[in-house]
Amino acid sequence: MEQKVKILEKHNLTHDVLRIVAEKPADLVYQPGQAVDISLNKPGWEHELRAFTFTSLPGDPFIEFTIKTYPEHGGVTNELLTMKAGDEIMIHGVFGDIAYKGEGLFIAGGAGVTPFIAILKQLEKENKIGNNKLLFANKTKSDIILESSFQNLLGNNFINVLSNEKITGYEQGFISAAMIQKYSDNPSGYYYLCGPPPMMDAIEKHFETLGISKEKIVKEVF
Repeated sequence: MEQKVKILEKHNLTHDVLRIVAEKPADLVYQPGQAVDISLNKPGWEHELRAFTFTSLPGDPFIEFTIKTYPEHGGVTNELLTMKAGDEIMIHGVFGDIAYKGEGLFIAGGAGVTPFIAILKQLEKENKIGNNKLLFANKTKSDIILESSFQNLLGNNFINVLSNEKITGYEQGFISAAMIQKYSDNPSGYYYLCGPPPMMDAIEKHFETLGISKEKIVKEVF
């Protein structure tokens, strides 16, 4: 079933990431970490479905998405760049396998951080941030989504990894097995993973190397 909702607000969080706030359908049910298929209510785009993660909480009176845009693809995210408050998007089915199971290490690459935005917001609301950590991989500092928010929320438990820049206080390169081990200080903790497929494949190999059991890994299954 599809439902049309109006965009209420749109602005840039980074040079290529949009925050879009829209009306919330009365019967919409989702959990922090889940996503939904969206299409655009404009000619030629009604049946072009793309999956975006909710970065709002289920109890919010609106829905929010944090969306990385790819103008060069000429697709849905490029069209979103031209849309404004009052325009309509269509909400389709909710899905997603990422859910909070307990304290641990969140590992994200780029826009793969979006399920963790909602989960960490929910934990903050419940005063349950605890010793959860976020290991966040990006190309450059300017690509980091919500850097100051994560810094305020997690403090030293927010670790940034930059592949294309060397900056003091930031890990440099790509997430390695040694880096995962360095920031894993909870032997019974969970490992939450979301990012581009090549990164996820690499991290899963690191998990194998480190002997991390599959029961402790929470990831999106595509």
